[in-house]
Amino acid sequence: MVVQTRGRHKESPLKPSGAQPPPPQAAGAPQPGASPRSGRGLPQKQPGRQLSCGAGAMRKGGTGRKGAKSEPQKPCRPLAQRVRELLGLGQEGSLRGWRHGLQVFIEEKGAFIVRADSKIWFTFILAAFAGVLHWCHITTLFENDRHFSHLSTLEREMAFRTEMGLYYSYFKTIVEAPSFWYGMWMIMNDKLTEYPLVINTLKRFNLYPEVVLASWYRIYTGVMDFIGLQTKTCWTVNRGEGLSPVESCEGLGDPASFYVAVIFLLNGVMMSLFFIYGTYLSGSRLGGLVTVLCYFFNHGECTRVMWTPPLRESFSYPFLVLQMLLLTYILRTPNINRGSLIALCVSNVFFMLPWQFAQFVLLTQIASLFAVYVVGYIDSLKLQKILCAHMASLALCFILMFGNSMLLTSYYAASLAVIWGILELSPKFLKMSRREVSLWAIEGFAWLFGTVTLKYLTSLIFGVADDAHISNLLKSKFIGYKDFDTLMYTCAAEFDFMEKETPIRYTKTLLLPVVLVVFGVITMKAIKYIVWVLSQKDLCEREDHFNHGELFGWLFGKIQPKTLVFAILAIMAIEGSANLQNQWNIMGEFSNLPQEELLEWIKSSTRQDAVFAGAMPTMASVKLSALRPIVNHPHYEDAGLRARTKIVYSMYSRKPAKEVKKELLKLGVNYYIVEESWCIRRTKPGCSMPEIWDVEDPANAGKIPLCNLMSKDPRPYFNTVFQNSVYRILKVTRE
Repeated sequence: MVVQTRGRHKESPLKPSGAQPPPPQAAGAPQPGASPRSGRGLPQKQPGRQLSCGAGAMRKGGTGRKGAKSEPQKPCRPLAQRVRELLGLGQEGSLRGWRHGLQVFIEEKGAFIVRADSKIWFTFILAAFAGVLHWCHITTLFENDRHFSHLSTLEREMAFRTEMGLYYSYFKTIVEAPSFWYGMWMIMNDKLTEYPLVINTLKRFNLYPEVVLASWYRIYTGVMDFIGLQTKTCWTVNRGEGLSPVESCEGLGDPASFYVAVIFLLNGVMMSLFFIYGTYLSGSRLGGLVTVLCYFFNHGECTRVMWTPPLRESFSYPFLVLQMLLLTYILRTPNINRGSLIALCVSNVFFMLPWQFAQFVLLTQIASLFAVYVVGYIDSLKLQKILCAHMASLALCFILMFGNSMLLTSYYAASLAVIWGILELSPKFLKMSRREVSLWAIEGFAWLFGTVTLKYLTSLIFGVADDAHISNLLKSKFIGYKDFDTLMYTCAAEFDFMEKETPIRYTKTLLLPVVLVVFGVITMKAIKYIVWVLSQKDLCEREDHFNHGELFGWLFGKIQPKTLVFAILAIMAIEGSANLQNQWNIMGEFSNLPQEELLEWIKSSTRQDAVFAGAMPTMASVKLSALRPIVNHPHYEDAGLRARTKIVYSMYSRKPAKEVKKELLKLGVNYYIVEESWCIRRTKPGCSMPEIWDVEDPANAGKIPLCNLMSKDPRPYFNTVFQNSVYRILKVTRE
């Protein structure tokens, strides 16, 4: 049977593989509150308005820092009278009338509950539909771009470039190990990633997603094998152009296919969460629709999961949406229950564990919450409960990451501790005054100064320098600081300033103008309230006025012009549909013959314990596909690894060959993979490797780069053992 698809032919299925994995290959938050119309929270009470009797007469301190305030209770009517009036019976209702009224009351309430439940289920159905749409969209884009289903195992592994290949290699290790627990032992005692060191990669690389997916894959294939169901079908694919045919396997029984399928499914769930979040914020399913459509219309700016599935944010991003939804619920709820805080803590853990940069996202969130507290929109007790959830999640991540010191010495951890201290000490040392602006300034400065100072002290005490490059990176953005590590980041497009075209693209889809308008309305409303607060002498009235600290609900409650909303969506759709069409028009087919030749030569012509060095992206592929030890890799968030990479990249400096060879031998390197393009590639002025080295090593500036000399004659310090159009393998001589 022959199936023709874009130039490739699948011919005669080979042995249908069962559930067993393939044999190992020989070896890369919005603010709280709500509009009364949204049906959430309590109606805003105007200053001076009388409260109802009973428990409702107590005016709770919504935002003040001096605890709850109360007013004298008003005279209350007897409870029986109020019940009769509620049931419509009047003063002297008979027992029969009372029972009839109660029956009507229960029936009406029951009908309301049924209607509410049906609306909730309809919302969930729409959310699921949005999730399925997004899952189909990103799956289609990925397949169109790579033709992934028709690639061989080696080609699929090469498609996971740079750090993607590094992360996937640990999934492969656990999957191909004799048992799950032996695979866990292998990645916790890894000897290949930073030769000759033995490292715990679970501690270093945020690999819990790979652990979970590998366990699911082993369970899935084990169950399918037990019941005798086929999990994949293998074909011979004719690649044409004089290339040898390869075997390509389709189905969830293929490890790479299973891996990306779960990632895309998770990001489909993320879109469902976005719909629910938009609906909850606005109090209308129209808000969920706007959220989802804006995401789709700006899809290329919102995510890169369809191009780079294994990156850490692909696993973390969905849990950030869930975390923001839970946080918004907590901010809107007058009385926080323990379950909500536990859910927030768990979502924080799921967000932080997969991604090393999640702590910076949470840092900005905590800073925003503190600012909201300072101006009086939430009370100190609620903020302390939220801080408790964050602290608990940070402690859990610290334990699960085997004591990863970067978590305890992060700006995020320092900020949590400083804010907690301010909440405890502020009422004792800072007295409330009519001019609270001075108090806000003191608390804001205390947070900023305390966070930076505590971060510095903890890093000094624990001797942690792994995230020192982040401070240097910030300095490079604002004062032009330069060193080798900083330039390695800033010369990459991902860490450069935002492209000038990005705001233009947001403007064309009307996303930026609409956001600015909404932000302006909210800002004016907030300023109006703050000015009003500063003019009030009565703290009770101010606390009552700010009992709900969320403004989005107010906005959607006051303005509900559905016609205007649909008109804006229609205008958005003009550019948004063009953006989607551009994505759908991307058609490609992965092929990297030079790297394939490189990896095949390494597997066939070098010893299993041969040690390699070279460019970080290539080293990830060497470890993944050739299973050879490497001395450097793309995970750059480690001080020791950065020092190793600088030694390895000295091949692209202007240093003498003898000096470079000496340093490579100290690392135990047997082979060095030179890529001539790295010698001349220049993303922008000052960003070629020789130019970066001129900043780090000005003494040798002006000399011919060593990589150029190696391309002519690497002797006597190195010998060329392999060469093609892209790669050259140099063997380090031992004499």
